[in-house]
Amino acid sequence: MSVDAIASFSLPLLSNLTAILPSSLALAFNEPTIEGKIAQFVLVLCVSLSVATLSRTLPWFRQIPYTLLLVIVGLALAVVNVRLVTLSPDLILLIFLPPLLFEAGWNLEWKHLKENIIPILLYAIFGVVISVLGIAFGLDKLAGLSLGTALLIGASLSATDPVSVIALFRELGVSRRLTTLMEGESLFNDGVAVVAFSLLIGIAMGTEEWSLPVALVQFSAFVGIGIGVSSMIGFGISYITQRFDLPSVEQSLTLVAAYGAYILSEELGGSGVIAVVTVGLILGNFGSRIGMNPRTRLIVSEFWEFTAFLVNSVVFLLIGDQVRFDSLVSNLPVVGVAIFTVLLTRLIGIFGLGALSNAIANSNLDVPTRTVLWWGGLRGSVSVALALSVPDSYAEKEVIIATVFGVMLFTLLFQGMTTKPLLEKLELLGKQPVKQQYMEAIARRVALNRVLDHLAEVADRREIEPDYYKYQQALVKGQLDSVQEEIQTLQNRNPEFGELISEQLKEEMVAIESDTYAEFIRMGRLQDSLSPVLREALVEASDRRHE
Repeated sequence: MSVDAIASFSLPLLSNLTAILPSSLALAFNEPTIEGKIAQFVLVLCVSLSVATLSRTLPWFRQIPYTLLLVIVGLALAVVNVRLVTLSPDLILLIFLPPLLFEAGWNLEWKHLKENIIPILLYAIFGVVISVLGIAFGLDKLAGLSLGTALLIGASLSATDPVSVIALFRELGVSRRLTTLMEGESLFNDGVAVVAFSLLIGIAMGTEEWSLPVALVQFSAFVGIGIGVSSMIGFGISYITQRFDLPSVEQSLTLVAAYGAYILSEELGGSGVIAVVTVGLILGNFGSRIGMNPRTRLIVSEFWEFTAFLVNSVVFLLIGDQVRFDSLVSNLPVVGVAIFTVLLTRLIGIFGLGALSNAIANSNLDVPTRTVLWWGGLRGSVSVALALSVPDSYAEKEVIIATVFGVMLFTLLFQGMTTKPLLEKLELLGKQPVKQQYMEAIARRVALNRVLDHLAEVADRREIEPDYYKYQQALVKGQLDSVQEEIQTLQNRNPEFGELISEQLKEEMVAIESDTYAEFIRMGRLQDSLSPVLREALVEASDRRHE
């Protein structure tokens, strides 16, 4: 569905909506009162959640990731000039970004990140450099922009935001490695891009001169302070939560960690983005294991899943709603050049650095994997925040904003909508529906076995007639045989599913061991946490088995 079609459909509806809004509500939107801000928030939330709900209930809309659908609806609102909220860089970077980054870091397993750390760091660091310089060169030579403006646009557009693509990956069952590569690169890439923008803004404004040694020192300081602050907060909270078991407090501490790491790092002159990513990784991979029992970990994970959904629902709607079509149209040639240079520099960076990673670390990044990484490098909230943060005194700020918004819309709508067909063409879709069927069958088998155990416990009750008992037992056994037959069929067709169950069992064994040590610490019978001995033992046993 085109934007024009959506606009033509939405215009009468929105006109009626604005006509029947109570005058008090309209007044609240025009006055910077608490009531007005609450009214704005409620309206944005209602629209966002309505779209997100429709995306999961109507069959046709299920083909579109809900974040992209939110952008389309936001564009429709922008077409009819309905502006829900003025999107500011502080709103994105300080309010929206920390929970999104923390949630991603919390769920990113260190084991998988470590296995792919070389290509991720190459893409996140040198990929950003290639993007900034390549985009700036193209805009300077082909579009005639000043070098300072071209560099700021390049820094803004070097930040990737593949939220929609990652959601699609998980839904379609794309390999865990490809998901880790995409998500890991984006997490660290955002931090490096923000640092690069901070270094270049002074040069573009004419308040600083370029010096490579100074830039390297500043970059190291940004990154070092961010990692140092987040490590202090992350490990501190990890050891504190060993001493008690209060899910609500532990959940609140993760929220404090996300925003506290960002604010404190920025105040000390470091990178708040890198700080949030790091503290999320620490608490998700270390703190949640030594200081939280399984129930608390589940509660915290569900809390952050909800928070990320809520923030994404709001931010993508507002991104679409902020588009200024008159400015976009007047800068269309520059936007076209920017799109070309973004795709070209991303292509060079992904394939060139991927080849380098294969050579130095045997990363085994094949052409289909690199193709998806290239095409899935969407631009989103971080790019928008950086563009909006350019000082008003900068003469070409409007050009920067229009260009960044234009490229962002192209990547979100065109690249985002074509990622699924690309995955199908490259045969990278996983077996998620079949895996889900398999796991459901396993769950049914466990449940039915427990029913049989319960029947065995009550077999001696005098009030239960023997014939009735035998009938119920035979009924359950019949269902169990049917489920077992389904499991066996799926295992025969998909031999790799046996390894899936084995890996889950290993994770459960290590989790139980870690939880036991945490319980001993809470009881005061241990002073320090013990490292799980099963983890290394299971790895060694697996290595011996494959030799």
